[in-house]
Amino acid sequence: MWLANFFIAGSMTMVIPFISLYIDSLGNFSESYVQTWSGFTFGITFVTAFLVSPIWGRIGDKYGRKKILIFSAFGIGLSVFFMGFATSVWQLFILRLIMGVATGFIPMSQAFISTQTPQKIAGRVLGTLQTGSITGALMGPLLGGVLADTFGYASTFKWVSVTVFLSALIVLFGIKEMKLKLSDDASDYKSYSSKEVIKYIIQKPVLLVVMLISALVQIAHFSIQPILSLFVAEIHGPANIAFFSGLAFSAAGLGNLLMTRNWGKLGDRTGYIRILIILLFAAGLVYFPGAFVTSIWQLVILRFLLGVAIGGIIPVRIAYIRQEAPISMQGEVLGYNTSLRFLGNIIGPAMGGMLAGLFGFSVVFFITSGLLILSGSILLIVWYKHEYASKKSPSLSTHSQ
Repeated sequence: MWLANFFIAGSMTMVIPFISLYIDSLGNFSESYVQTWSGFTFGITFVTAFLVSPIWGRIGDKYGRKKILIFSAFGIGLSVFFMGFATSVWQLFILRLIMGVATGFIPMSQAFISTQTPQKIAGRVLGTLQTGSITGALMGPLLGGVLADTFGYASTFKWVSVTVFLSALIVLFGIKEMKLKLSDDASDYKSYSSKEVIKYIIQKPVLLVVMLISALVQIAHFSIQPILSLFVAEIHGPANIAFFSGLAFSAAGLGNLLMTRNWGKLGDRTGYIRILIILLFAAGLVYFPGAFVTSIWQLVILRFLLGVAIGGIIPVRIAYIRQEAPISMQGEVLGYNTSLRFLGNIIGPAMGGMLAGLFGFSVVFFITSGLLILSGSILLIVWYKHEYASKKSPSLSTHSQ
C-alpha cells in the first residue's frame, strides 16, 4: 500500500506545478484569466469528489475497500491520460470534473489501513503510510517539472497516467484485505445507518470540529497550490519555470517526509489533539512570511518549514477519528471527513486564484496564515471545554471536598 500511495501521490503532483502554464498554452489569455481558471480547473475535481466520498466510504464499510481502490486508480489514470489530448480550457475542466468521481485513492487507503491497525499504534502506522504519499509528492513536482520542460505539457500527462495504472495493478495483485478483530467492543461491529453515523459525529464536539477543520486546512493549503508556479515566475523569472515550480512544491514534501512519522508517534504517546493544535498554529506562522519573499530560495526554505509543520496534520487527524469512531462506521466517517477536505479543495483554489487576480499574491499568503491560526484557535477552545476541562473537573471537585 505504501508503494501504491507513492505512485498515486507522485502522479497527481507531477502536473500541479504546470497546470496553470498548461492552461496558458491553450490560448492567448490574459494573466487574470489564467489565474482564475487555474483555480477553477484545479478545484473542479473536488466538487464531484466532495459529493461521492461518503458514498464510497459507506460502500467500503459494507463490501470492502480494495475494489474501490482499484476502481479509483483506473479512473484517475484514464482521466489523466485524456488530459494530454485537451485542446481547450473547457476540455481540461470537464476531464478534471470527471476525474473527481474516481478521486479518493489516498483517503480510501487511509481508511483501509485504519481498519487493519490496532488503535494504540494508529498514528505511527498512518504516519508511515503518509510517507509513501509524501515521498511521491516530493518527487512528483520535481520530475513533472523536468518532464514538462523536456517533452512538453501534453506528453507529461500521458506519462503520468502510466504510473497511476501501476498503482491499480499493485493493489489488484499485491494487497489482501483481511477481516481482523481489533476490538472486543460490540459497538465496533454494529451496523449503523447513515443517520446514526451523522448523529454520532454531531454528539462528539471535538470530533465534529476536527472534521470541519479538515475543510479550513484544505482551503488554506490549496489556495496557494494552483498559483504557486505563477508566483515563482514573478519572483524568479521565466527561465526553467516548470523546474523551479516543482522545486518549490517538493521542498514542502521534503519537510513532510522528515517529520510525518514522528508526529504520528508523538500523537500516539501524548494525544492527537494536542499535536494537531500545535501543528495548526505552526503552519499558520510559517505561511505568513511567504508574502514577503523576494527570491526563489527564500520561498523554498519557507516551503520546507511548512512541510515540517503541516506534515503530521493528516495522519494525526485520521488517527483521532480512528480512536473516536467505531470500526464498522469508520469508512463512512472518514468519507465525510474526505468530503469536507474536498470542499476545502473546491473553495481554496478558486479563492486563491480570484484573490491573486484581484489583489496580488501577498494577500493569498495573509489569508492562508489567518485560516490556519483560526483553525488552531477553534480546536483549542473546543478541546479545552469538552475534553481537557471535563477530565480535570472530577479531580478538582474531589480535592475541594
